[in-house]
Amino acid sequence: MSIKIDYKANPFCLDDEAIKWVEDTFTTMTEDEKCGQVFCPMGFSNDENVLRGIVEGAAVGGMMYRSGPAKELRATHKKIQDMAKIPLLIAANTEAGGDGLSFEGTSFGKPMAVAATNDPENGYRMGYVACKEGAALGLNWSFAPIVDINREFHNPITNVRTFGDDPKKIEAFASRYMDGADECGVAVSIKHFPGDGIDERDQHIVTSVNSLSVREWDESFGYIYGSLIGKGAKTVMVGHIAQPAYVKEINRDATKEEMLRPASLSKELLQGLLRGKLGFNGLIITDATPMVGFTSAMPRSRAIPTAIMSGCDMILFNKDLSEDIGFLKDGLKSGLLTNERLNEAVLRILATKASLGLHVKQREGRLVPPEDAIDIVGCSEHRAFAKEVADKAITLVRDEKALLPVNPGKYKRIYLNVIDKEMDPCSDFALMWKEKLEKEGFEVTVRDRRTRITPMDFMDVENLPDKKKALLNEMYRSVSEMKKDYDLYIYVCNMENASNNTTLRLNWNVLFGLGDDAPWHAKEIPMIMISTAYPYHLFDAPMIGTYINAYSGNEDFCNAVIEKLMGRSKFEGVSPIDPFCGKDYI
Repeated sequence: MSIKIDYKANPFCLDDEAIKWVEDTFTTMTEDEKCGQVFCPMGFSNDENVLRGIVEGAAVGGMMYRSGPAKELRATHKKIQDMAKIPLLIAANTEAGGDGLSFEGTSFGKPMAVAATNDPENGYRMGYVACKEGAALGLNWSFAPIVDINREFHNPITNVRTFGDDPKKIEAFASRYMDGADECGVAVSIKHFPGDGIDERDQHIVTSVNSLSVREWDESFGYIYGSLIGKGAKTVMVGHIAQPAYVKEINRDATKEEMLRPASLSKELLQGLLRGKLGFNGLIITDATPMVGFTSAMPRSRAIPTAIMSGCDMILFNKDLSEDIGFLKDGLKSGLLTNERLNEAVLRILATKASLGLHVKQREGRLVPPEDAIDIVGCSEHRAFAKEVADKAITLVRDEKALLPVNPGKYKRIYLNVIDKEMDPCSDFALMWKEKLEKEGFEVTVRDRRTRITPMDFMDVENLPDKKKALLNEMYRSVSEMKKDYDLYIYVCNMENASNNTTLRLNWNVLFGLGDDAPWHAKEIPMIMISTAYPYHLFDAPMIGTYINAYSGNEDFCNAVIEKLMGRSKFEGVSPIDPFCGKDYI
């Protein structure tokens, strides 16, 4: 066999017995099994016939499930591992705790919240909790930690999913996450190579561009990836992100099309930079291939074999699994993909499995722990870690007029405006905040953001129905009315990250900014803004003098904010990013 892979080197570190299993297993595999092994489809069913078709029929190398009920997921993982001839890599997005795999899992806090504690030990706890709870359900592969750098505040998907904008801090927290994962026998996948957070666009809907120069990349992403690869990261997830400077550095004759090709399809970035300059010896997996950043680069019939030929070892998700396998086989027949490159990919997959001891666990019936192992999911010890992170992460960005702490003696009547996608004053999230504030002794009025007023309503106000006329009067108060009715205005912005969003920005649900939704009254009554997700709202609301970043909307973080608002707890968070967005006028 002409393929040269150093199985004893980082990150595999295999002994002779494990190497023999890799080579013996490989020699028994048919071409169909090799083609199936490079796919990691989304798990969307627990039906035995469906699973048998994927695991036995297609012979996939791994599967990934989104969050679901713990018992159900463990049972599903047991089914598919029992079906598999070669043990499966079982993956999940355990980026921020055990809730990345199970509903009952510990919500540890977003990576940016963990970084805001300024203590890398919480990076270790994050990795340990996420992977310990995942492993109890059969997880052996964490699609984390995220090592993107949050340099472009307009990017709608990175922000709180990152450890911030400082490469050294990112490396420190990601390194400790790896330690926690390693302790649980779970492989990490550092992502999203060659690095997100530079372009304001989302790779889910366009091939985004990491526009750093070679020197800038080396000093930032290169530093992070080089360090974590040296530490032993077993896998790297490659994004649908171009890096034109490095493509040109490696291939002086590269065309514009090649320079703007996503890394998931770029030989220069995969073999020249990742394998070559950075010396990565482990498994390379694409990010999800139904993303437009991948699918728009070339016809899928070419893209699937090209991804493997260019240097990827596994394909994440499919438009259609059987069709994608067909595209891969067609690529072998046409010469678009060589047997040597396919074999190398399969061997790295097998070596990764052996490095996790999956061959031994399969032999001993231990690929999925016994049912009682799930008792650790969401356990009190893990939740205590999460509460501690919440307490230490909350960041007071500014309090220009020293409004804090607040109490009912100073600000009895609160006008609460919860800004989220639901726009429902009776949502669980809005009611939670109302109840917490009322419990402190405040009188709380919740703004109803579902109501819209049109210019015609003003022109024909006398003929409006009484209910709408009352809403009009309620929403469009005069300055004196607002000051008479309320002592404090609190915005709680829960604008969460989501793929396939083009922006994450504040939009006031009022006509011409006249109503009480917009902060026109920032100089009229005391005003506080609390962000439980997106950390850059000051860009749209620079007039608000008291601003808090909480990074997460789960109840532990909301409780911690209340404690700090009331002065019972100090603000300890250190912002991992510039909340002023590089603007000296905010």
